[in-house]
Amino acid sequence: MGTNHDLRWPKLTGSPVLDSVHPVIESSRDVHTHVDKIADVARWMAYEELPMPDYALPFGIGAGDVHQTIDFILTTACIDTAFTDFSSHIKFQVDYAGHNWSDSDALFACMKRAIDKGIPILDGVFLAKVTRAEMATLFAGNIELPMLDDKMQILHQVGATLTAKYGGRFHNFVESCGPRLYDKGNGLIDRLVAEFQRFNDVSDYDGHAIKIYKLPQLAIWFLYTSLQKSEKFQIEDIDKMTAFADYIVPVALRLLGLTSYSKDLEQAINSYQMIPRDSRQEVEIRAHCVYALALLAEEINKLRPPDLQIIMPQLDARLWTHYHTTWWPHHLTKTIMY
Repeated sequence: MGTNHDLRWPKLTGSPVLDSVHPVIESSRDVHTHVDKIADVARWMAYEELPMPDYALPFGIGAGDVHQTIDFILTTACIDTAFTDFSSHIKFQVDYAGHNWSDSDALFACMKRAIDKGIPILDGVFLAKVTRAEMATLFAGNIELPMLDDKMQILHQVGATLTAKYGGRFHNFVESCGPRLYDKGNGLIDRLVAEFQRFNDVSDYDGHAIKIYKLPQLAIWFLYTSLQKSEKFQIEDIDKMTAFADYIVPVALRLLGLTSYSKDLEQAINSYQMIPRDSRQEVEIRAHCVYALALLAEEINKLRPPDLQIIMPQLDARLWTHYHTTWWPHHLTKTIMY
């Protein structure tokens, strides 16, 4: 596709994530954002509702208990990744409470099943020492939970930090942070990526640190939308959220014509070839996801009245909801970051 040196590209700023992706946008070889098509999509999408999600945790988790809600969401977020077997392409599923759950919903079901049995799965002491056999039992489903060993190591690391510094619970960590995502090192995202290595979703691209922060942003977004009505959890700079660059939103942008891929990358994705973590192609896919969605949100807001302005996660939710079951193939990357 060649190197991108398009002077028409607006340089968007506003968060460490958005600020960091510009070296990728300017030098991409395999992914391209079509700035001239952003306004075309905005002209019809701007008139959709695009609501602010009002998440309620499933199975009655939390039920008015702010601390348990925080503990559940952030503990689950640590392993909320990779639910499709990379060889068979079978999705992880679980039967619980009379229903069949798949993907991240299946993970929630497993966590609630453990809580029902009195297993202290939200406590750092337990997480720091959980064994592989216990993991296999806790997350028993139709297949072994993908990347089970990686997820066990994550829980060991997270559990050790929670135990050493925060009384074993994530709500103590949250209460020690400022009420912002970014606050000179003391914001929620600042601290998550600094103190918990599993959330430090950063890739190198020609010597530049590209900050994608998918899971830390998504975790705080779930907290915000679950607890925004509570005076005990507020975020003053929620507008600094960007797209949650995963497998699905890039597909939506690609099918809407807002991005395009080189012939080689398109062929690799369509033939289910693995795209290695931190490869140029993988970083370009995710960086352009962040950039294109930010441009689209900006164009949409130009067409909406002041009281109906949106932030990027609302648009992310719109695209993910409409495309997460599409038959169109997404890129495959074996990673704990999304």
